[in-house]
Amino acid sequence: MGRYTGPVCKLCRREGEKLMLKGSRCLSQKCPFERDRGYPPGEHGRIAQYRRRRRSSDYNRQLREKQKARRIYGLMERQFRRFFRIAERTKGLTGENLIATLERRLDNVVYRLGWADSRAQARQLVQHGHFVVNGYRTKIPSYVLGPRDVITVREGSRVRTYFIERVQQIDEGAVPRWLSLDLNTWTARVLTVPARDEIETPLNEQLIVEYYSR
Repeated sequence: MGRYTGPVCKLCRREGEKLMLKGSRCLSQKCPFERDRGYPPGEHGRIAQYRRRRRSSDYNRQLREKQKARRIYGLMERQFRRFFRIAERTKGLTGENLIATLERRLDNVVYRLGWADSRAQARQLVQHGHFVVNGYRTKIPSYVLGPRDVITVREGSRVRTYFIERVQQIDEGAVPRWLSLDLNTWTARVLTVPARDEIETPLNEQLIVEYYSR
């Protein structure tokens, strides 16, 4: 599956807000979004920002929300559309189903547990085989976890400097309510499918539904 390999700070500037694609760096003064005052990327960024404020159609708002969701979770269009189709076939509200499914991706769960600073870093850790799901080593970042699934840091990875330092930095109180984490056993568990009010991602999922329903 393809992935975006360009400069991610341009994506934040394009959407006009911080998407936290680089973790703690996004909170520092080194963040290009702060340096460039949030102007869209490109030679005519300031003009584009002025036009964007003047003219914003329903389609544009729907498109931008869909693009923002894709960029936050690090998905290409084809993969994101597949998750939307799954959400459509699931009982309940399509928008909430979509966000809940994206949240339960393995790379996002690793990020939510605090094992990585960003979803991109979490994706890399998963691909390198550092995590075990229900006893099986899993290298698929898009693997969707369900209630009662157990995620463990692989034994061979626990002696690595990165994980030794990481376990000291993790705040168990910051872990979402739909997840549980035991740092003593290097184990986490999915307790339930997350409700919309348990997901902090700043998205208007209804606009995404309207985009794909045109």
